[in-house]
Amino acid sequence: MSRFLVAGVTQIETIVRVDKIPVSFAPLTSEIDTIFTGMGGDAYNESLALAWLGDDVTFMSIVGRNQDLGLINPPDRKITLSTEYIIPQMNATPTAVVLYDKNRKQQIFEDIKDLRDNVYDMSMVAPIADACDMMVLANANFCRPFAKAAKQFDKPIAVNIRSYKAEKEKYNTDFLEPAKVLYFSDDTLTEDPYDFIDRIANTYGTEIIILGQGSEGLILFDKSKNLRAHYNTVKTNEVVNTIGAGNALFACFLHYYMETGDSVNAIKNALLFASYKIGYMGTSNGFMTTDQLDQWRNLIWGIKKSEFDELSGN
Repeated sequence: MSRFLVAGVTQIETIVRVDKIPVSFAPLTSEIDTIFTGMGGDAYNESLALAWLGDDVTFMSIVGRNQDLGLINPPDRKITLSTEYIIPQMNATPTAVVLYDKNRKQQIFEDIKDLRDNVYDMSMVAPIADACDMMVLANANFCRPFAKAAKQFDKPIAVNIRSYKAEKEKYNTDFLEPAKVLYFSDDTLTEDPYDFIDRIANTYGTEIIILGQGSEGLILFDKSKNLRAHYNTVKTNEVVNTIGAGNALFACFLHYYMETGDSVNAIKNALLFASYKIGYMGTSNGFMTTDQLDQWRNLIWGIKKSEFDELSGN
């Protein structure tokens, strides 16, 4: 078990299944079980996944001042997140509407409300940062001081940059420069993926880079292993909804990487975890158990639990 401080965005998400993107106009479309609304956000989803895997998670976020924090932990979920450090100070909670189709295409409408104008009370952060093993950050404005706190307490940082845009890279240097682990999606990438990884690694000295490539899998870069390799997706479930799969993959990777220090086995577990996740509706539903991970890891890659335990030092 590792101790993670996770800081990032919480939002209300409405997920809508459509026949095809772009959507054809129709005055009314009425279909059963095609719309789901719940709490979400990259950091929220990552906190849930880490907690599900048995880690000690402190989630720090900001929401609308009238937000019902009870929605953070719906009654039908097996795990709960503490809301002690989720501060209701914004005018309203950020919201998003996500359209997706059977071909895994997504179209996201996002309203961050007054998120950019808000700051987090860092007086609460110091003792938790000092005690944690890793800080997992979103690249939101209010998370910038967390990167400085990580440096102060000599803690490794993992950052989910989400969609990369070259013109916005300069605004992300506060996160790119200190990060030990970076996660990107290739959705908006305009350069060769391997050239992109090499450039980021050479510019910022990043130790671990994960570039998600949707249905094509991902590329893992590990500086210490001199590794830059592509991994295909694996199948453990029928695809229902791919939204939130990247968050699940990132969180699972961090869990096992912190446990074993082995990026290759961590990414194999993460691919399994994400593949199961896409069989469920909602960004924070459908997490595989550690026992299921053990079984599938052995089935697909022939890595038995006893061999994995040796990596973990158990």
